[in-house]
Amino acid sequence: MFLSGRIIAHLDMDAFYANAELVRNPALRGLPVAVGGRRGMRPVPGQQFPTLAQYEGRGVLTTANYEARALGLHSAMPTMKAAKLAPHAILLPADFDWYKTLSRKFKAAVRELAPNIEDRGIDEIYIDLTEETGGNFDAAIELARQMKHAVTEATGGMTCSVGLSENKLTSKIASDLQKPDGLSVVKPGQFQEVIWPLSVGKINGVGPKAQEKLKALGVNTIAELAAQPVALLRERFGESYGFWMHESAHGVDRREVSLYSEPKSISRETTFESDMHVRRQRDQLTLVLVHLADKLAQDLARKQRLAKTIGVKVRFADFKSLTRDVTSGEIVFSADDILSAARTCLKKIPFEEKGSHSTIRLLGIRASQLISPADAALKGQAQLFLDLEDAP
Repeated sequence: MFLSGRIIAHLDMDAFYANAELVRNPALRGLPVAVGGRRGMRPVPGQQFPTLAQYEGRGVLTTANYEARALGLHSAMPTMKAAKLAPHAILLPADFDWYKTLSRKFKAAVRELAPNIEDRGIDEIYIDLTEETGGNFDAAIELARQMKHAVTEATGGMTCSVGLSENKLTSKIASDLQKPDGLSVVKPGQFQEVIWPLSVGKINGVGPKAQEKLKALGVNTIAELAAQPVALLRERFGESYGFWMHESAHGVDRREVSLYSEPKSISRETTFESDMHVRRQRDQLTLVLVHLADKLAQDLARKQRLAKTIGVKVRFADFKSLTRDVTSGEIVFSADDILSAARTCLKKIPFEEKGSHSTIRLLGIRASQLISPADAALKGQAQLFLDLEDAP
């Protein structure tokens, strides 16, 4: 067993988007609420809020609060399927500007108590509490309670769930054990007692396909995974992934809390309300592509990044997705250059005149292999200095 002597917390906001809506509209409390509707939806006469029964078209739910989850709704569920399950559940459009505001508030509140934070997205963070607690778990539990209270105060009533352990992997599993508003602790020596009985899917990184392969081996729990010979796991899942599974099942995670991480890629995409034909609706698709390229260029400018690679993503009517990338050797940052590269990528996709690959339901552009303008200048590309202070 790899014992780190650290205390790491994983803090995960509870049903973040849905509960963010409850903060600014307390009348939603206690009602089943899903996020993922279109802007401009209006409630029918006699109702205060729009419902799933009113929704028509494409799309998936971004999230659902716990009352809606009790009805079978969950994130990434097709909205029309959700409407059949719970037609009277409230459906609201996503407001990411509002969610980002609350995200900044809860993270600032935590930093006041424990500054060593790894930002993992809009609604979750890792916190290294070793220094603040001297490695004492009782002190860490008290500090975690203070953080939970500070988050609720800073966000106007939102709750979070916290997992405490000696590493990131175990803390992330633990934070999901008592949702919502939970605090779960796995002290050194308790991994087998607390974690081993859980499903292998509770390990972040063991996805549905890996779970199916493990099930075929008779492996359903983390304890059963831990009992597998590491040689067998390496043979069935590959050298690195098999070894990682073996270590994870034994509670081994050597990763440090990273106080800053560079973005690996930036993307923009849109899902259409109805399928778009690649030939007959080419003009409309061109407008969408131009818009996405423009937004992506703004994102790059805001984050002060340049891209070496541009890619496109297309999802067809049969839900199959294809991606194509292009790396030209030139640094890309302007909307025109992004658009040109995206068109080159689209030429590599085998569209059809008829059939399932003649219409698409999603179109996206991604910028990857990101570098800073300073790095570009060091490589002799001084002409790429941008006036990023004026970026929209």
